[in-house]
Amino acid sequence: MSKPTLGNLALTSFDDIFNLESHTIGDIIEAPLSELNQPDNHPFLVCDDDAMTRLAESVKRYGVREPGIARKLADGGYELLCGNRRKRACELAGITSMPVIVRELTDDEAAVVMVDSNLLHRERILPSEKAWAYRIKMEALNHSGVKGEQQSFEVVASQTGESKNQIYRLIRLTELVDALLNKVDARQLAFNPAVELSYLSYDEQHIVAKAMEAHEVKPSLSQAVRLKKLKQDGKLTAEVVDAILSEEKTPPKSERDGTLRFRKFFPSDYSAKQMETVIVKLLTDWQASATA
Repeated sequence: MSKPTLGNLALTSFDDIFNLESHTIGDIIEAPLSELNQPDNHPFLVCDDDAMTRLAESVKRYGVREPGIARKLADGGYELLCGNRRKRACELAGITSMPVIVRELTDDEAAVVMVDSNLLHRERILPSEKAWAYRIKMEALNHSGVKGEQQSFEVVASQTGESKNQIYRLIRLTELVDALLNKVDARQLAFNPAVELSYLSYDEQHIVAKAMEAHEVKPSLSQAVRLKKLKQDGKLTAEVVDAILSEEKTPPKSERDGTLRFRKFFPSDYSAKQMETVIVKLLTDWQASATA
């Protein structure tokens, strides 16, 4: 098999693009921030958090130590494929330009560079970011000469070190509505239940999200599997979703053992959770009086 080139993009990774002949590397320029535009399909968040504050302080003190990667836009300016956090740090630091490597890239080549460079440079990647990044890269590979879904899965798997099954399950997250995908990022919805819920329709997912809020619960894997099965059988309704998510979960064995010894002190219809609530309140009151 011949070496990939920019012309046929069997280009499958960031390294492939930057290991080509020197004349394809691109020029480094100092670009005004006002001319650097984030790609429309950019899956990576740029947040004004503590990490951004530290980056802005570093940029203000030392400058941008590594150029971003960009390509020219037909209507002027540049599409900033890699370096959008550095751009934001420059803005916060009061700097009006930053160095970028300007490359000539097709849409599919740009997608590969955007995904691979951000996965390489970012320390923390949210599940939603990784899911969309893998999906974007696979679509670019399929457009550009890697034929067949199975082959593109194999390419991404070989480059990321993740199994094909894990990549497939991650990409399933892109089928979630924002209300649920945001909960995955916030760790309010576990990964495995989220994958199962991704098979519900968008309307059904919104119903699940509202039920989660109403009952202040996280669906367990078994509950998510039941919801998926009921959907496949045509029996999933808002009432069924509400009934399943309002079920009282069986507490862990250690928790049950800790409360069952006190069963004789409570009414027979008290749950383990209700007993725990009363016990904690009594101990809190006792601690407060002992301290006083």
